[in-house]
Amino acid sequence: MKIFYSDAHLQHNPPFEIFDGGEKIPNFEVPERAERILSALKATSWAEILTPEDFGLEPILAIHDANYIDFLRHAYDEWLLSATDADYEKTALLPATFPPAGWRRHVPKSLLGRAGYYMMDLSAPIVAGTYPAALASANCALSGAKTLSTNPTATAAFALCRPPGHHAGKANCGGYCYINNAAVAANWLAKLGKTALLDIDFHAGNGTQDIFYQRADVLTISIHGDPDFEYPYFCGYTDETGAGAGQGFHRNFPLAAGADDVIYNAALSEALGLIRTFGARYLVVSAGMDLFDGDPLGKFKVSRAGIARIGHEIAALKLQTLIVMEGGYNNAALGKNMVTFLENFA
Repeated sequence: MKIFYSDAHLQHNPPFEIFDGGEKIPNFEVPERAERILSALKATSWAEILTPEDFGLEPILAIHDANYIDFLRHAYDEWLLSATDADYEKTALLPATFPPAGWRRHVPKSLLGRAGYYMMDLSAPIVAGTYPAALASANCALSGAKTLSTNPTATAAFALCRPPGHHAGKANCGGYCYINNAAVAANWLAKLGKTALLDIDFHAGNGTQDIFYQRADVLTISIHGDPDFEYPYFCGYTDETGAGAGQGFHRNFPLAAGADDVIYNAALSEALGLIRTFGARYLVVSAGMDLFDGDPLGKFKVSRAGIARIGHEIAALKLQTLIVMEGGYNNAALGKNMVTFLENFA
């Protein structure tokens, strides 16, 4: 299996995040995550580690707002050069205010105003290396998509993306995500044939939902912790099924805390049935391993055997499949969990 990885992700290493709205803690989304997975892959006999191709900005701007990407590119440097008088070291940019619903009519000129406009929460700090790392992450996903599209016999490819992407919407970052890697790749593949995107991360793929919500050429499905109790709270409910041309082409499967292998597999079975009915040519999987029992940011009870079963059932669709790395924060188990999932496609 072709694995796309870039060490540019090492440049993105935020020193902190603001957790649950108040506590300043070390960032959960750290370089160790990707390195653990890379080490586990190198120990297999089937992983071919490759450097991603540079696709430029065009496929990214096809789904993301150009002004948002420009903000992401320049925000940290602009912050360092700003006249803001502060008694703290400028190690990571986070916003101070957020616009309430209905207030997003104007993009402020000030940096901190734009930060609140384009940043959804306090868990996606922008540091010096964020933008190049996010670009490389998107290129990993696009390289995997290209591998599938140019080789009809390739059953699967894996994009070892870091930072992850599925919380990044058309014009916002959040939840450790800056560019929506899976959505960029799905949009690229959709030009070649019907594409389905299945998100199995513990948290709802709100960014992916935002990007494709009014489109019928990409079926999007997310299985996740119920937003009534879990981040991102304001997205991921069952009545969110698409709009306009996209009506009926998005489905959410919110599950209660403590959902185990049996409960998860029941939701997965229904989701896979929707993908079969849709008649997809390509499948993109947003693969978050924070569904694993014991993940510090997840509340499911899915076992490693359950992860293997999930991979087996998805692989049984026999679609050309791009697996894109999303969350997963139990670093000690992350490499083994990811390899366990991927073995079904190797």
